[in-house]
Amino acid sequence: MADSPNKEDIKGTVLHLEKMALFDGKGMRTVVFLKGCPLRCQWCSTPESQKLAPQLGYDADKCTGCQDCVTICPKEAIRPTDDGQKVKTDPDRCDHCFECVTVCPENARKRYGREMSCRQLMEEIEKDDVFYFHSGGGVTISGGEPLIQVDYVKAVLSGCRERGIHTAIETSGHVPWENFEAVLPLIDAILIDIKVHDSGRHRELTGHGNARIMSNIERIDRSGFPIDLYIRIPLVPGINDSEANLLATARYCKGLKKFKELHILPYHRMGVASYRFLDMKYPLEKIESPNIEMIEAKVARLKQEGIEVKIGG
Repeated sequence: MADSPNKEDIKGTVLHLEKMALFDGKGMRTVVFLKGCPLRCQWCSTPESQKLAPQLGYDADKCTGCQDCVTICPKEAIRPTDDGQKVKTDPDRCDHCFECVTVCPENARKRYGREMSCRQLMEEIEKDDVFYFHSGGGVTISGGEPLIQVDYVKAVLSGCRERGIHTAIETSGHVPWENFEAVLPLIDAILIDIKVHDSGRHRELTGHGNARIMSNIERIDRSGFPIDLYIRIPLVPGINDSEANLLATARYCKGLKKFKELHILPYHRMGVASYRFLDMKYPLEKIESPNIEMIEAKVARLKQEGIEVKIGG
C-alpha cells in the first residue's frame, strides 16, 4: 500500500494571489483564488476561474502579428490569420504548454492558472505574516469555488492554523456537505453567497438551484465550530435587486445563530475583457453597474430589518 502524500506536497490549481487585500475578511489578507466552479453565474466577473484546468487567453488588440508564438509552438497549433496581422490557435492541437505566453513581447497571450504545491503556497503566505499579525488579518481561500479542490484547501488551511494565521473561505456553497465537513475545524470565517433566494430563479441565472447551498448554510450554522458566518449578495440591476428578493435573504439571515453581516457586492464589469480573451460570450452585455444612490437605498432598507449590512466584503 502506497504511503499517503505529505500534505505539503499536495498540489492545486491556483488562478492568482492577491496580497495586502483589505476585503474578503478582516484585516489585511492574502486572498488565494483557485480555479474551478460548478456554477455559471451570468454576471461572473472571472470566467477564467470557471474551469479547473489552466487556460490560454489571447488579447487580439495587443497582438502585433510578430509570429514568435507561431515559431515556438511545439504542436504547430498556432497559425497566422489570412491577412498575417494576427494569429489564431487550434484548441484541438494546443496542449497548454504555455511556451507561447513566455515569448509574446506584447503580453497578448495569457496564462490563467498554474499548479502550486501546498508548500509553495505557504511560502508565499508566510511572507506577509507580520501584516496579518498587526492588522488582525490572515488568509482567505477563494475561487471559482475553492471547495472543489477540497484536499488542497484542507492542506493549506491546516498549514495556516499551525502558524496561527486567521483563516477564511469564500464559497458559493454549491458543493457536497462532506467537502465542508473536511475543512470546518480549520476555518475562522465563511463568506458564502445567496445569489438569489428563489431556487428556480437561482437555477435560471447560475445553472443550479440553491437547495444544496441553503442546506449547507444551515448545517454550518448548527455545527459546533465557532465560525463567523457572512452572507453575501452580488447586487445585479434588474436581475436580483428586487426588494422582495433582498428582504427574503435578510430575513433568512436573522434566523442564523452564527450570522455576523450581510455583504452587498455591487455588480461591476471589470471582468468583461476576460470573456473576449477566452472567446466566450458575456451574457449581461447590456447591464450597467448600479449607482451609489441606488445601492445606499437598498442597504438602508435592509438595515430596517435589524441586521448588520455592509457594502463590499
